[in-house]
Amino acid sequence: MQEFYPYFTNDGSPGLYSPKVDDIYHSTHGALTEAYEKFILPANLIEYFEKNNNVKVLDICYGIGYNTKSFLNFYFENIYKKNFTKNKKFFSKKFYNFISYIKSICTDNINAPINIETVHTDNIFNNKSYKNNSENKIFIKAIDINKNLIYMSPFLKIKGKNKKMLFNNSKINSYLSEKSKNKYKLNKMINKIILIKLIKNTPEILENRDLEEVLHSKKYRDFFEPTMRLFKRVYKTNLYKISTGDIKTAFLHNIYYRYITLRDKNGLKSFINSNIDIIWDFNDARQSLLVDDNVYNFIFLDAFTPSKCPCLWSLEFFKLLYKHLDDNGMILTYSSSAAVRNAFVNAGFCIGYIKNESTGENIGTIAAKNKTLIKHNLSEFDLGLLKTKSGIMYRDKNLDAINEDIIIEHKNAVNKSNLESVTQYKKRCKMEINK
Repeated sequence: MQEFYPYFTNDGSPGLYSPKVDDIYHSTHGALTEAYEKFILPANLIEYFEKNNNVKVLDICYGIGYNTKSFLNFYFENIYKKNFTKNKKFFSKKFYNFISYIKSICTDNINAPINIETVHTDNIFNNKSYKNNSENKIFIKAIDINKNLIYMSPFLKIKGKNKKMLFNNSKINSYLSEKSKNKYKLNKMINKIILIKLIKNTPEILENRDLEEVLHSKKYRDFFEPTMRLFKRVYKTNLYKISTGDIKTAFLHNIYYRYITLRDKNGLKSFINSNIDIIWDFNDARQSLLVDDNVYNFIFLDAFTPSKCPCLWSLEFFKLLYKHLDDNGMILTYSSSAAVRNAFVNAGFCIGYIKNESTGENIGTIAAKNKTLIKHNLSEFDLGLLKTKSGIMYRDKNLDAINEDIIIEHKNAVNKSNLESVTQYKKRCKMEINK
């Protein structure tokens, strides 16, 4: 956390600034807004789930998790609730059986030891009728080399009350002077889902000293949710009193139900969905994907800008992504760089731009194998940019080069190139228009 400074973006959601690379992790216009408008809405998830029961999502550069959180939030608000209502008569009986099961295995005194025979919770929903009415299967792989950011993600507040900052930076301040907008909302339940999955997959989070120091620091207090700290503490306190994995899972549900969301009991329904699986890989995305056999339906590419982190924008990396993308899948990214778009094309993708439906602005790039998935094609002008010096791609032949070397090689390629500069290209286009 010492390398990152939090601030509240214009929509109230916390963002991070990294002095090391002198760049922000999230748009100051709104971290949550950016996740929705550049990654979630362009994915057309409602249309996708009308045709598919399973989905695999790859979140590259997870950071503090806005893209994954927004995906889950959109799913629950627009798809899960609809399906739950549709199957309510069948599902409510199973749901209350599950709640009764949880209550039966937990003592009234949460601090007392729990001694009970092992019962597999999966057996509650293992009949044919439930399987025919089961939830969509969701698999998310989130990659980020910074473990501390991932560990922080479920504890950050959904929305701040002010634009408090812990550092002075003129670039950020200039953005934060804008009027605050709060167009999208994140259900508090989502952070609890993230924390439960993190505890299950990486229990080391409960003992991480760096995280403990940050969560209880007065300096960062305004950025973290107190109830989430309580949730973690209560679970950690009682963890060692429970012996089996099934009972630990049920106990975790019970803590959530009893201590966190008495005002929102319906939120517990999400946790009976055993078909949501999230794994985190604390690794270089290149190395992670080289040993990954999964093919994904959606890839969220949210790395630092190409000029800061070119290793995740190279032609070779995009060729690797091509192998991991479903034939009807799509890659979504905030970058509109000509070098990035040219690399997508040379890697075999069809490309288009992500359109802000409110303003009509070009706010990112979509890449797919299936051309019919591209709703907004690039203009002739934008396609022409790919053939200028600005379209010269970043290269990482062995997928192991450091960013500094990739940047130097790219600068040399640009300097040696006989292609038009962007200035020359724009001037020529203007002259042709005026003829």
